[in-house]
Amino acid sequence: MSPQMPRHIGIIMDGNGRWAQVRGMMRIRGHEAGVDSVRAVTEECARLKIEQLTLYAFSAENWKRPGLEIELLMQLLKRFLTGERDTLMNNDVRLTSVGRIDGLPKAVRRELELTQTLTANNRGTNLCLALNYGGRLEIVDAVRKLAAEVKEGKLTPDQIDEAAIAARLYQPKMPEPDLVIRTGGEMRISNFLLWQISYSELYVTDTLWPEFRAEHLHRAIVDFQRRERRYGGLVDRIQSKAGAG
Repeated sequence: MSPQMPRHIGIIMDGNGRWAQVRGMMRIRGHEAGVDSVRAVTEECARLKIEQLTLYAFSAENWKRPGLEIELLMQLLKRFLTGERDTLMNNDVRLTSVGRIDGLPKAVRRELELTQTLTANNRGTNLCLALNYGGRLEIVDAVRKLAAEVKEGKLTPDQIDEAAIAARLYQPKMPEPDLVIRTGGEMRISNFLLWQISYSELYVTDTLWPEFRAEHLHRAIVDFQRRERRYGGLVDRIQSKAGAG
């Protein structure tokens, strides 16, 4: 039997600023270099037929950064959305997004919507960008929707369960990530897809994001394939041994 591939991979892209600083560059140069990593990993996920790749591109907390850095990041995001369209189309990749998209600059939203429309009929990997995203905010927004429905009499409190909350997340049809990769060596999940990654396998690498390429992705996938996913229970092999005794 072939090793199981992850259906959905999420990546916390960390280390752009550190990569630039050790080279005596402005932090934004690290983010620019990170675009090459985004392209390489997206193309490889498309080749491997990974159903979804979600990249933590801009968190809701990132607005706390210096104004100039935010402005440059938004310009870079806009350039990515326009400049990578051929790459997305050539690899049959569909672009989607998750987060409080209305909070992004109008020019960025326009290019995001256009790229999503242009790639909507692609049937390969779904590249989902987490933009102006926070896991806690997503849960708060879902709870607000539920509260409004209860107030309107469309729902009773007793009807609120895990399925009800999941159905009101930003992308309710998103498959839960099987594998979450964090680059840059930090042992944190940084408010990334908190609801969805409850049972995800975590993989942390010291490799900084601008240096992350297909071979690093392969190492993470191989590590994932060596693990036994129990979801709080016991794998069949262990249960069989217990029963045999």
